[in-house]
Amino acid sequence: MRKLRLLLVDDEPLALKGLALRLAEREDVTVVGAAPNGRAALRMIAEKRPDVVFLDIQMPGIDGFAVARALVGEEDPPVIVFVTAYDAHAIEAFRTHALDYLLKPVEDDRLNEALAHARQRIAERDAARQARRIRKLLDELAPEARERLAAVLEDTEEGGSGYLERLAIRDRGRVALVAARDIDYIDAAGDYLCIHVGDETHILRETMKTMEARLDPTRFQRIHRSTIVNLERVQAVEPHGNGECFLVLAGGKRLKVSRSRKAVALKLLNPS
Repeated sequence: MRKLRLLLVDDEPLALKGLALRLAEREDVTVVGAAPNGRAALRMIAEKRPDVVFLDIQMPGIDGFAVARALVGEEDPPVIVFVTAYDAHAIEAFRTHALDYLLKPVEDDRLNEALAHARQRIAERDAARQARRIRKLLDELAPEARERLAAVLEDTEEGGSGYLERLAIRDRGRVALVAARDIDYIDAAGDYLCIHVGDETHILRETMKTMEARLDPTRFQRIHRSTIVNLERVQAVEPHGNGECFLVLAGGKRLKVSRSRKAVALKLLNPS
């Protein structure tokens, strides 16, 4: 297990020192720096490239929220864990896409939980990055080489493909871990995705494009601009008079396949 690289940001020297001492006792992390304010935090994030930033919210000048917003859109930004004495900031904290929110004084159990969540998020991000590299390579290869490499990838055992195996979804103060293989289908709701697993629906803030890139295309297919389906859940295909068709899942749920993606349904009907 590689060590997580942590940056600590707080304008209170005693708070910085206390958290640094507690983290120094752990063998799975290393503190790469400590910043006393938001401006220094942004500079050190660019220089040190930490995996995780423990970020105080209330600081003079550039506060923690401003630091988090400044990182939006950056390539491979660090995971943000807000640390503050004020519980009233919780809602705003998650609007800025923080992974977690710790109240001072930080309890050991919550610190352990936050680090576990951060490690899970980083593992998922690394897997998605690997998947993008593979697809880019496939696009650049000649057709015959692309087919050979695709065949090799399809034969790779589960866990070594680089595609997402589990989703970490925050829900009312806890994190639900959902196995990708258990997902029935995913549909879009504005800036959010609805992850349907049996009778449960989990909400995740992510785009369809990003989610499609993270999922194994041999198992998941986008059948509509707002729908991704787990092919293993499809039990029947129903043609429709206007050139579209519907996929029928276990339990009877019917999903529309757009005409532009009808080839997916045809492939299910004629897998050879």
